[in-house]
Amino acid sequence: MDISSYILLSHEQALRRRLDIAANNMTNSNTAGFRKERPVFHEYVERMDRAPGDDMPRDSRNASFVQDYRATQDNRQGEFQATGNPLDVMIDGPGWFAVEAPGGGTAYTRAGFIKVNEAGELVTSGGQRILDEGGGPIAVPPDDRASLSIAPDGTVSTITGPLGRIGVTAFDDESALVPRGDGLTDGTDGRVLDAAETKIKSGGVESSNVQPIVETTELVDILRTYQSSMRMTAALDDMRRRAIERLSRLG
Repeated sequence: MDISSYILLSHEQALRRRLDIAANNMTNSNTAGFRKERPVFHEYVERMDRAPGDDMPRDSRNASFVQDYRATQDNRQGEFQATGNPLDVMIDGPGWFAVEAPGGGTAYTRAGFIKVNEAGELVTSGGQRILDEGGGPIAVPPDDRASLSIAPDGTVSTITGPLGRIGVTAFDDESALVPRGDGLTDGTDGRVLDAAETKIKSGGVESSNVQPIVETTELVDILRTYQSSMRMTAALDDMRRRAIERLSRLG
């Protein structure tokens, strides 16, 4: 396999990566709090040790490959999606809900579906415990569950008074957040917002910021680019075949 085939192969691998991410975005277009991803590629330039001719320009001795660098999240906020449930909440602005991650530790989510579990603790729809500003769970007395409410600053109250405040964590560099694949995100070096900085809307959740039409266009573009790459590969194969046939006749 010559260098041109390797270059085309690296390009097709990049297209596969774009396809995987675009398909995942489309799949989660209706997932509350989901933020779409975009792949980031770098150019990897390799200098060819042996080139066909020492008089070739220096630039022609370099081969440019596509390197899969990372995937980044689009941090634009999704729209408010009313649910009619007063316990469902949306963060209006920066920040993430802190929850107890499966297996321990802390994870983060923008999906604000909140309910009370059998133990009387606030949990997400997936059963992860919602953490307060101090990193602990929020418990609701059995007799007060009917009067449970969440204020715009995240304070959880009942008719008998406040029970705690939902912790909202902000990150200076959200591009460093890593999706876990279970609706949760891992992050480090976060800062818990105080009550004055926290803005929460109740009665609904944040919808996904994926735009299906945009992702559909992306999928079509990937398909057309892949078809062009395959045509180029076929042209190179045909050129090699004709070269071999001519050499065999000379022999």
